[in-house]
Amino acid sequence: MFDPATTALLRAVFDEVCEDVSRHETAARTHVASRILEAATGGDTSPERLK
Repeated sequence: MFDPATTALLRAVFDEVCEDVSRHETAARTHVASRILEAATGGDTSPERLK
């Protein structure tokens, strides 16, 4: 779906946004991941905008 560089970027953004979210808060983490993927699928790959 995404090239390796974009995948790494999305992962880094996710990790930064969820830095203070417990790994046990799966609903919150899933919501964040969903919104990041939605934006990236729409063509937005700016780290600042993804955050």
